[in-house]
Amino acid sequence: MQKFGRILISRLKFIGDVVLTTPLIRALRQKFPEAYIAYLGDSHAVSLLENNPCLDEIIPYDYSAPSLLEQARIIGVLRRKRLDIFIDLFSNPRSALLARFSGAPMRIGKNVPGRGRWYTHRISDDEKPKTAVEFHYRYLEPLDVTNKVWRTEIFLSNEERISARRLIERYGFDLTRPVIGLHPGGTWPSKIWPARNFANLANRLSEEQDAQVLITQGRGEGNIINEIKKIMQPQVRIIEPLPLRGLSALLSHLAVYVSNDCGPMHISVAVGTKTIGIFGPGQEEIWFPYRPPYYPEDSGHRALRKDVPCHPCHLNECNRSGAEYMECMELLGVDEVIGQVRPLL
Repeated sequence: MQKFGRILISRLKFIGDVVLTTPLIRALRQKFPEAYIAYLGDSHAVSLLENNPCLDEIIPYDYSAPSLLEQARIIGVLRRKRLDIFIDLFSNPRSALLARFSGAPMRIGKNVPGRGRWYTHRISDDEKPKTAVEFHYRYLEPLDVTNKVWRTEIFLSNEERISARRLIERYGFDLTRPVIGLHPGGTWPSKIWPARNFANLANRLSEEQDAQVLITQGRGEGNIINEIKKIMQPQVRIIEPLPLRGLSALLSHLAVYVSNDCGPMHISVAVGTKTIGIFGPGQEEIWFPYRPPYYPEDSGHRALRKDVPCHPCHLNECNRSGAEYMECMELLGVDEVIGQVRPLL
């Protein structure tokens, strides 16, 4: 136990990926109840880990700061922590460098040519099908963590929930009735279901199901929102861009959330809201680990995807043209999504 007294977990970037590491945080705490456990990551994304009772400290990495200065600052912070173990779940050049110079005698990371030598324990993919959470658990094998946790989690305060409730009510919603949320944005263009489909989905849920519908947005998604505004009915409301914890609290009040494959989709599941994820180039069997055997069937989480010859392409932008452009997204109709939402209300 003394050998593993001071542990750092790092997933430097991406909101959804940070959320998908929360099962490991709890599993580590259960294995090492007396250890100091810290988490290093993008200051924006790791705000989602605030109030996590399994963490002793969150170390935010400021991507807005000059890169070399921030790397030097973080290395200094880490060396003062006198870490025993650095678990690098990202294993890109920057995180590998931070691990190498952290001072931790045990460094666990991916077996990548070149920088892989900076880890004392190198993890290779055995090429067997697995979810992202299952793959993350490979990094805990050197620590003999066998009691695995599968559910993601975000811990909200009562004040955050109350503030989100008041915000929803200011937009004219009655929380004694179900409210449906839609998220039409996303990080990569290839993962975005057409804006007109989201607008039509909102209109039809509002008209046919007598549902209250709100639309969430991220910063920089104004073009998508403007397209939706041209089509949507006035009773549909668009919520202002919110900080991640504010968005998390808002999603916790929804009955159902329909989202592209992006960070808010993962946040929704982690706060306990029934979530429908829309997939195109990505593999839902990897990036939507919210189904049996890890979640019960009645949890309400669903992944929707249409089969196309080029799947999975893993491209950030579709490289097909003409009628085949974004075919994986174009084939998914509004009727099919409504058919998944209706029984969850």
